[in-house]
Formats: sequence, C-alpha cells, structure tokens
Amino acid sequence: MSDLEPAMWQQATVIILGHGTEENPRSAEAVRFQARELQAKRLFAAVREAFWKQQPHLQSVLAEVASPLVYVVPLFMAEGYFAARIIPEALGLQAPAQPGRSWPKLRIEPGRVLVYCAPVGTHPRLAEVALARAEGIVRAHPFPRVPQPSEISLFLAGHGTGRDAQSRRSVEDLAGQIRALGRYARVDAVFLDEEPRIPAVYDLAPTRRIVVVPAFISDGLHTLEDIPVLLGEPARVVKERLDSGRFPWRNPTERNGKLVWYTPALGSEPALQEVILERIREAGPYVPADAWPR
Repeated sequence: MSDLEPAMWQQATVIILGHGTEENPRSAEAVRFQARELQAKRLFAAVREAFWKQQPHLQSVLAEVASPLVYVVPLFMAEGYFAARIIPEALGLQAPAQPGRSWPKLRIEPGRVLVYCAPVGTHPRLAEVALARAEGIVRAHPFPRVPQPSEISLFLAGHGTGRDAQSRRSVEDLAGQIRALGRYARVDAVFLDEEPRIPAVYDLAPTRRIVVVPAFISDGLHTLEDIPVLLGEPARVVKERLDSGRFPWRNPTERNGKLVWYTPALGSEPALQEVILERIREAGPYVPADAWPR
C-alpha cells in the first residue's frame, strides 16, 4: 500500500458490481459475500453491492453515494461485451490517457472521481483463487485419502461463446497459468458452448481422479444445474438436491471409471478478496491527485 492509499481509501466507497439476473436469486450471493467480507476489513468508508440487471442497480447505488472517490469493481470473468463496452458507455467513462492501456476507466465530476476497475476474472491472481477451490474440495472430501495434485486432472469449466472470444480466452488463460505451475497431471479448459465440451473431461483426463472448477463468478443455473448434468448426474437428482438446500454434486462421485470432485463457483472463495484489492490498488496511480478533496 502506498503512502497515499490509506487517505484515499478512508474516503472512498467501493461498489462490488455483479451482472445479476431476476431469474436466479442465488446468482447474487457471490457479490453480497465479497461486499460483506470487504466491509469487515474496514479499509474503506463504505462498501456497497450493485448489479447491472437486478436490484440494487448500479446507477441507483451511485446516486446514493456521497464519497469523493468511488471504485467500481466488476465481478466479471472476462473483459467482454458488458464489462468492457456496455457498462463503461452507460457511465460515460474514459480510458486512461496512456497508449495501450484500457483500464481503469474514469469519470471526473465536480467533487467526485468514479473509477471503474478491470474485471477480477482477468487478473493473474485469479489462478490462486481457482487453486484454492481445487485444493479445498479434495481436502474437504478425501476418498480414501487426500490425493496429491500430481494424481489429479484439473479442468476449468467455462461458458464460451462464438459471439465473444474474450469469454473463452479468459478461461484458457486461467488454465494456462495453472498448467505452467506443473502441479497437476493435466490442466485444461472445457466449455458449455464451445469445444472441448464439458463431457470431454472423461476422455481428456489421463488420471483416475478429476477435479472440475467452474470458471464462473456466481453459482447460478450453469454451475448448479447444467454442468453437473453434463458431468453425468441425472437432472432429477440435481433438482432434488437443490430443492433440499444441498450442493448438486456429491464429492467425489464415480463416473465413467473416474472419481470426480466438483467445486462451487469462484465468487464465494475468500481468496478472491485479494484480487479485488489488487484491482483497486492498480487503479490508484490513475486517480488525479487534485481531482478529489483531501
């Protein structure tokens, strides 16, 4: 932390921004969890939650905030259509003046600076969050013992879409960072809507043990229903577990001769707090020192 950061942060409000949906209340849980955790650290004047497609909407929260410095941290996996184009345009944000830099984006008003940070999903330290998920699930559910990473094939399950290459690239980059560490027998990205598809994990894995980490921020329809079914769990069983408040996958489950562990999404992992703080720290040097009262 620089000498200037404590003074800036103590006057700042942080808004944790999620995509949101009215169709699945669970999708908001990650944003609310991270906002609570960050508020508990008492580093900022206030921490709020906001969404683009559900209440409380970002514009409404911004209208309520009186802080002279506001950081908006998008809990998005990629610099995709909404995070990089729609939201900045709606907020009237400008990219930094330095050539080749797209983040953070700023809006300077009389008495207030709005700082829109880069999405958490493209930060290099997101690999630590995914590893925390993968390591934590086998420790929590050892069978018959806790396997070593060298005995595991690790798969990052993303959405993927032909409409936005960034969606795929962010998951592939995440898999590549973990693969470079050389801990796991194999590390690959698989997708809902692109090749290789999620069921391919059984053919791709050279090991008997598989860990699948959904490369999503929120536990919603895709992570709680679609992916478990694609991994071979009957839809009826998934629904029964969810209806009774349980996780949709029993860890580990044997499928196709493999033992499969499946984790929750990344957004409720405590290690994500450090990524959020890193995004705010990165933005600090681009806030004009004379643009907010001290």
